[in-house]
Amino acid sequence: MSVFFLSVTLLPKFPQVFVGDDVTLICNCKGGSKPTTWIFNGASQTHEDYSKLLIAVTPKNNGVYECVQGGKRSDPYTLTVLSMNTILNVHDRLFLLLCLMISLSLSLSLSLSLSLSDLEPHAQLSPSVGGAVMTKGDGRNLVLQADDDLKNWSCFVLRGVSTFSLALDVDEKMNRAVIFAELKEAERATFFCKKKKADLRSNAVTLKKTELMVMLVPPVIPALQGEHVDLRCVVWGGPELKNAVFYKDSREIKTSHDGTYIIINATQSDNGNYSCRATYRFSHISAEAALKEGDSDAQELKVIGGPPAAVISASTNSLQCSCPHCPDDCTSYHWYHTPLNDPYTRKKLPESDEFITVKKEGQYKCRSDCGKGFSRFSNIYNYKAQPVEFRHMWYILVAALILFVIIIVLIIVLMWRRCGRMDIQAPGCDADQDRLVMSVRYVR
Repeated sequence: MSVFFLSVTLLPKFPQVFVGDDVTLICNCKGGSKPTTWIFNGASQTHEDYSKLLIAVTPKNNGVYECVQGGKRSDPYTLTVLSMNTILNVHDRLFLLLCLMISLSLSLSLSLSLSLSDLEPHAQLSPSVGGAVMTKGDGRNLVLQADDDLKNWSCFVLRGVSTFSLALDVDEKMNRAVIFAELKEAERATFFCKKKKADLRSNAVTLKKTELMVMLVPPVIPALQGEHVDLRCVVWGGPELKNAVFYKDSREIKTSHDGTYIIINATQSDNGNYSCRATYRFSHISAEAALKEGDSDAQELKVIGGPPAAVISASTNSLQCSCPHCPDDCTSYHWYHTPLNDPYTRKKLPESDEFITVKKEGQYKCRSDCGKGFSRFSNIYNYKAQPVEFRHMWYILVAALILFVIIIVLIIVLMWRRCGRMDIQAPGCDADQDRLVMSVRYVR
């Protein structure tokens, strides 16, 4: 008689889970999926499916997960989001206090909260165009960028509960690699890349499918607190958009004629399910095409705090990178240069100091290295070589011209004075004039 053991499995099988990742917990049983009860930190959850999707995870998702099927309870699974902004729970505080009192004899005024920061992964994966929603049968390129040789990286996709490897097209000259992302029959898929023989990875990109003509398209990257978030209402086929009405949790919030809703200075109060209703017509097919209307699927938006961002301060071609909210052990910096005509060609510079001097035109950005991860990238600084101002050149040209005229005048005056002496033949004077003077003297 075989015995079935329940277990909780994390998908994708990330070596580390970063803030903003989408992950799925699977209550796996060889006997198949059954009605499932999920338990988080000892409390039963209302979710009853064998898979539990966690969107844009943060340290709030940290804890112990268990599942129950058919009266059997799984072993506990501990989820840890790689973050250095975690506040210790009561048991951890007591344990830490006991250890510290024994080893260090600290005073009772000890503060037990860790004032540290979230981290970003080493490599970046991003779509060349488009957002997080695609129509059925569509596909797009995802661009991978890393600081080291991209031939040492592999990429994968999670569709449902199955993980597949993807072909990676490496462009060594441009220092980037491309994978083709498609959903196939899956409703959503998560794409990510890992370095071979190392526990380093990229961020994850989750794409979702819609079968409707109208799409509410949120950005691929997680919505970060304090930043702008653009939501777009897009109609498949590119018809003329007359207007779009945006909804949050089924409540109308805005009518837009350009199909865009911008959340300025996003906060967690902006969390919710967003959708749109578009009015459009295919005027490029027929000038008399009738107006049509359509609704999009609802898309969940979750605003998170995210890692602290580095900041660039500039004075002409002297740049400084800083990270005011990073922990003290983030002491080195990575600098990057991107040509002005190609935003996906990024080169890591050899400098690791806080200050650099730039000479080459392009876009510059930096981030702070914190060991297991990085700060967010800084703002972009666009550097263009400063041309010499024309008015300064004009002053130089006028001064040179005046000097040239003075020299010519002096030469003419000197030659005239020398040639004007009657008793001596000066070089350059007329020889006939000299013979005439000698003849006059002979007659006398």
